[in-house]
Amino acid sequence: MADIHYHIYPKNLQAHLFEITLTILKPDPEGQKLLLPAWIPGSYLIRDFAKHVIQLKAESQGQLIAIEKIDKSTWQCIPVSAPLRVIYEVYAWDDSVRTAYLDTFRGFFNGSSVFLQVTGQENQPCEITISPPIGESYSQWKVATAFQTAGAKPYDFGNYQADNYEELIDHPVEMGQFSLATFQADGVPHDIVISGHHRTDMDRLCKDLKILCEHHIRFFGEPAPMKRYVFLIRATGDSYGGLEHRASSALICNRDHLPQLAGLLNKEGYRTFLGLCSHEYFHTWHVKRIKPAVFIPYDLTKENYTRLLWVFEGITSYYDDLALVRAELISPESYLSLLSHTITRVLQGSGRLKQNLADSSFDAWTKFYQQDENAPNAIVSYYAKGSLVALALDLTLRRDTQGKCSLDTMIKVLWQSYGKTGKGLPEIGEIGIEQMTQRISGLDLSTFFDHALRSTEDLDLESLFQWVGIHYQLYYSNKKEEQPSATLGIKLTPKVLEAKISQVFDHSAAQLGGMAAGDTIIAVDGIKATAENLENLIAAYPVGATITFHSFRIDVLHVFQVVLKPTPKNTCILSFNEQASSEAMIAKKFWLN
Repeated sequence: MADIHYHIYPKNLQAHLFEITLTILKPDPEGQKLLLPAWIPGSYLIRDFAKHVIQLKAESQGQLIAIEKIDKSTWQCIPVSAPLRVIYEVYAWDDSVRTAYLDTFRGFFNGSSVFLQVTGQENQPCEITISPPIGESYSQWKVATAFQTAGAKPYDFGNYQADNYEELIDHPVEMGQFSLATFQADGVPHDIVISGHHRTDMDRLCKDLKILCEHHIRFFGEPAPMKRYVFLIRATGDSYGGLEHRASSALICNRDHLPQLAGLLNKEGYRTFLGLCSHEYFHTWHVKRIKPAVFIPYDLTKENYTRLLWVFEGITSYYDDLALVRAELISPESYLSLLSHTITRVLQGSGRLKQNLADSSFDAWTKFYQQDENAPNAIVSYYAKGSLVALALDLTLRRDTQGKCSLDTMIKVLWQSYGKTGKGLPEIGEIGIEQMTQRISGLDLSTFFDHALRSTEDLDLESLFQWVGIHYQLYYSNKKEEQPSATLGIKLTPKVLEAKISQVFDHSAAQLGGMAAGDTIIAVDGIKATAENLENLIAAYPVGATITFHSFRIDVLHVFQVVLKPTPKNTCILSFNEQASSEAMIAKKFWLN
């Protein structure tokens, strides 16, 4: 047995409790410290996983020993001269990709939620025993994970291993009854594991993901950095999200977005799902191996601040959809639709005029991951705007170097210089991404980076799109309206029958009229209002009309006199210019292909 051994067991499925036994053969003679991470790499929010630890106790040589909690996530044992065992339970009821979940149908966990770190022995190899729940009802349960086996048979409970603690918490585990399919991508076996109710065409999914994965592997250069890869997919009624790991990804999606065994393909939904897979798979290189210097090693007890999340999430958000069109999984027209949507999302938030991209990266811990009703008015997404900066940088490099250099070039240099070496990308300096890009391209990009990263001005995308033969046009709505209509300037709470306001946009008619997030509109000029009819009620009035709104704020009825304002011209629609020059057509071909 390894010097550090973890045994995890689904002890009480009805109460959602995992039991973990940690055995340390050589504990610190001065008293072993143990801690549970406060956050999980890839999700930049302090989650304090230790709050779910229950009934922790320690023993040595069959005797209970004193163990004391010394801060919110750290425990201190008294000194012992023999092996130390720590037994504790973890409450697991978070049906997301970030934490742990357990019920009578399935189990899932990330190591950061359940495995205590042995302080001072973080770099020691460890062994993990995953046991099944007791009972005939669970006799068909299997295990899916990218852990190295230490005797466990494929998809079975048993012994696994990790080279160190960082690897230990980088292999999520799914257990239960799930659908399973396997394909090879450039010689690397890839598993598709789907839990939840679904009727997925696994053959279609394998075929398309094989194309996508081989595209990414060949983009960075063979061989792939992992010996095996696992897509852990949770199919639900209406969810979306993912989290990257070194040899797997945990994904959650709408089951209707998966290709179905029967029925029409939801093309937009499937495109969204493939984009999610592409995003997390790209992270296998760009985040899991190329990463900010401040993440090497991770300090899992507190925030790790960086102004480079636009590099890692923004650039990945650019390549996730670009890979789909380059791999011919979607059409160029479909790709333009995705780009149009991203541009519109950025333009429709006034927070882009208040927070720059570098600060958005830095403030991820407190702003992006803790968004409130004022978020559109206060922050900009380093995912969305970051992807547009990546687009602008790519096209600028291609245009100004006559195609000799591109963002593709830079990503491959980052892989060789940082991903393969294990060095972290510095925030600034001669080997930072800004300086490196200028040195390799031979261009002076200081003005570009200052404008894109450290100012709140909008990017000049129109001229760049024109260079590749694409029309950039802004409209008042996605219906290509040339004239503005009247708008209140709010967003309603989704999936609620009442017209309850979730967000009020800056300088909107609603804001100027005194309305606020949380208000429930019940009448418009005396006519009953609901979530379904509110838009039509307002559309009956011209811009400048004064309307009486009756709304509840908490439990008090208020009356607001609101002057309707015009819809802003911030809906982007891109289209190919069929009369573009031959030079533009060639530039577009090399960009998209």
